[in-house]
Amino acid sequence: MGNLSRKKKKNKKEKQKEKTKNNLIDLQMDQENEKIQKTIKIITLGTGESGKSTFLKQLSILYSTGFEESSRELYATTIQNNLIHYLKILLRAAHSLGIKIQEENTRLSRSFFAFDDLTTQSLKAIIQLWSDPGLKQAYERRSEFQLPDMSKYFLDDAERIGKSDYLPTDQDILNCRIPTTGVNELNIVVDDLPWIVVDVGGQRSERRKWIHHFDGVTLVVYVVALSEYDQRLFEDQTVNRMLESLDLFAKTINNECFENKNCVVLFNKDDIFRKKIKEVPLKKCFPNFTGENDYQSTCKFIQEKFDKIGRNKKRVIFYHFTCATDTESMRAVFDIVSTTILQNQLNVGGYL
Repeated sequence: MGNLSRKKKKNKKEKQKEKTKNNLIDLQMDQENEKIQKTIKIITLGTGESGKSTFLKQLSILYSTGFEESSRELYATTIQNNLIHYLKILLRAAHSLGIKIQEENTRLSRSFFAFDDLTTQSLKAIIQLWSDPGLKQAYERRSEFQLPDMSKYFLDDAERIGKSDYLPTDQDILNCRIPTTGVNELNIVVDDLPWIVVDVGGQRSERRKWIHHFDGVTLVVYVVALSEYDQRLFEDQTVNRMLESLDLFAKTINNECFENKNCVVLFNKDDIFRKKIKEVPLKKCFPNFTGENDYQSTCKFIQEKFDKIGRNKKRVIFYHFTCATDTESMRAVFDIVSTTILQNQLNVGGYL
């Protein structure tokens, strides 16, 4: 009888221990679920070279540690190598477009293709060739070939960039274009809330991976390169970049995962667009455009194109014209993003 009584007490004790253990597991799961629900997940989408990665870099500057020295050193190598790459593109373009360069630079333009690395000799050649009016003319016609807009930023400052102790500034890194392959994530804290910002490659070959990152998204940030209305895709020279962006926006924003998700559309490269629209009519992209070819009218027309595609009673879409390489301009964008997230959280909680 004594043994049986002890066994019953032991079983009761073990059951209580098991119950406590299960309660602890439940508590931990509840805490983890609460943590997940509090975490803001933002996904940045758009076509290649629209400025999605620059958006991420700006968040890192404003809300995280920015760029460590080791990271700057890696960017330095890329930026210096790009000087050679940009010059070769311009030389080939000048030749194919029938643009003549100055006679004294003819021989140098031919021998330049032997350079693969940035050296004292190749740097001197870059500075000399970039000062040639023919290459400047080729740059102005860059919509007819593939050359990043920011190439001028770096070529204009080649002497500084070519120094042996060169370490990129924040502005250099913001202007540096490295195609996104795979997925980049940035974890930051904004207004005491943890944010996960996901950047996925915008090239066509990368887009099939997008669907794997749609779950649990709080906000969609869609980036449009406003100034690329007269340019062609890197992947397909027959497709206009702005029209591709519109088509991609339609496919993305109307995905069932985003049906009731608020969205911020960033019309990026506003600074380049302001200059270009004075020279290149919007009709080049939209033949049905009948308004004045000024900044206000063209911006309104483009925004309406996107709004017609994305309009939905279950969500709100915010539009903002900006320059992603301008930190102060992007600070205002992040205020909009933060406000949009707050409104979304209040809606979910039933407070609005």
